[in-house]
Amino acid sequence: MILARVEGSVVATKKNPKMTGSKFLVVRPLVIDSPDASEFKPGSSTIVAVDALGAGRGEVVLVVQGSSARLAAEDKDSPVDAVIIGIVDSVDIAKTVLYRAT
Repeated sequence: MILARVEGSVVATKKNPKMTGSKFLVVRPLVIDSPDASEFKPGSSTIVAVDALGAGRGEVVLVVQGSSARLAAEDKDSPVDAVIIGIVDSVDIAKTVLYRAT
């Protein structure tokens, strides 16, 4: 699983028919670079993920990729490679809260 922050959305009017009705979000993975980190560092690339939970811009989410993403999708035969499976409430590392949803 990957921790990521929602940065935006993607609209595609022409797409695979199995993806009709799917919401696509642009997410940026978050990096925790040491056990005593006091904050996330943004990753250098973004991912487009299918969102079935209603996540919004700025929220921290859990993302799965590959075969796990296909299993998490509504239709197991959907051509997906990344799916948002959770909206994060809080993250703490070594008793330091890195994130808490507001």
